[in-house]
Amino acid sequence: MVLGGGEADGTGVALHGSDAAMDGALSAVYERDGGLGASAPRVARWLGDIRTYFPSTVVQVMQKDAIERLDLTRLLLEPEMLEAVEPDVHLVGTLLALNRVMPGRARESARAVVRKVVLELERRLAQKTRAAVTGALDRSARTHRPRRAADIDWDRTIRANLSHYLPEHRTVVPSRLVGHARRQRAVRREVVLCVDQSGSMAASVVYAGVFGAVLASLRSLRTSMVVFDTAVVDLTDRLDDPVEVLFGTQLGGGTDINRAVAYAQGLITRPADSIFVLVSDLYEGGAREELLRRVAAMTQAGVQVVVLLALSDEGAPSYDRDNAAALAALGVPAFACTPDAFPELMAAAIERRDLGHWVESHTS
Repeated sequence: MVLGGGEADGTGVALHGSDAAMDGALSAVYERDGGLGASAPRVARWLGDIRTYFPSTVVQVMQKDAIERLDLTRLLLEPEMLEAVEPDVHLVGTLLALNRVMPGRARESARAVVRKVVLELERRLAQKTRAAVTGALDRSARTHRPRRAADIDWDRTIRANLSHYLPEHRTVVPSRLVGHARRQRAVRREVVLCVDQSGSMAASVVYAGVFGAVLASLRSLRTSMVVFDTAVVDLTDRLDDPVEVLFGTQLGGGTDINRAVAYAQGLITRPADSIFVLVSDLYEGGAREELLRRVAAMTQAGVQVVVLLALSDEGAPSYDRDNAAALAALGVPAFACTPDAFPELMAAAIERRDLGHWVESHTS
C-alpha cells in the first residue's frame, strides 16, 4: 500500500503467491482502480481471501472500509454474503440499519450474525458488569449506624478496627461499626437507559442493548430501556434477549432528545434511588431549553443523571458542544465511555460518587 504497487513502487520486485494475493486483497479496497464492483461472487471471494491472509481484527477494519468506500451495503441483503463476513459491532450496526428492507431469508442470516456478536460481547462484558454493580449495591447498603446487633457485619467491623486491638484483653474495641441497612427498607434501584438511534450512534446502540440486557438480569435493579429518533420506542419488555432489543431499533432518522427524556422521566418512580443514562451525541432537533429544564429537574429531584456522548471503543464522535457545555453547567458532565469502563461507571453512579472526578481519573 505504501509503495503503490506494480511499477509505482519503484523496487522492480514482483510479488508472488500469498504476497501477491494479499496485495490484491488490499488493492481491491484501497486503490482507486482496484474495486470489487457489484459482483456478489467476487465480493464473497474477497471476503474469503482476507480471512485467509489477515487476523480477524484487520478483517473487521477492511470489511468496514469496503462497505463505506465501495458502497457494498446492498450486497449484505444476500444471505450468501452474510455467511461470508466476519461478524463485528460495526457490521451489526449496518445490518440493523438495513433491517426494515431485508427480505425474509436475509433477515434470518442477519439475526444469526447479530446473535454471534452479542454472545461474544456478553462473554466479554456480562460478568464484569454484574460484579461491579452488585459490589456497588452492597457497599451502598452498608451503614455505620446499624440499629440492631443482627445488622452488624462483624467481619468488616473487626477488620475496620484492628488498630484498636488491646493485647492485654485479647480483644478489639470497635470505635466504628459497619453494618447492613435493614432489609425491610431495601429498595430496588431504578436504571433507565435512553439511547439515541441516529445513524452515527450505531455502535453505541449495540453496546447499550447488551448492557441493558445484563442490567435487567440483576434482581436488585429495575431496568428500563428506550430508544429514540423523533419518536420514542420502549424496549423494556425485550430485555430478556438483547438480539430482540437490537432488532427493535431502527437506526437513522432525526432526533428529539427532549421527547425521549420526557418519556424516560415518566418511568422514574423513586428519583433518589434512580440512575438515568442518556446515550446521545446531543444534536437536538427538539426543544433544547425544555430539555435542559427537564435534566435540571431530574438532578434536583435526586436522580443520578449520566450523559454519554458514545458508548463504544472509538471515543467521542462529533457532538453538540454547546449542549454538552450547558449540561456540564447543570452538574452533568457529558463524555464518551468505552464498553470496558461502563461497569465501573455504573458502580460509581450507584454509589453516587462525583462523576466529574470519575471522568477526570479515567481520561487523564
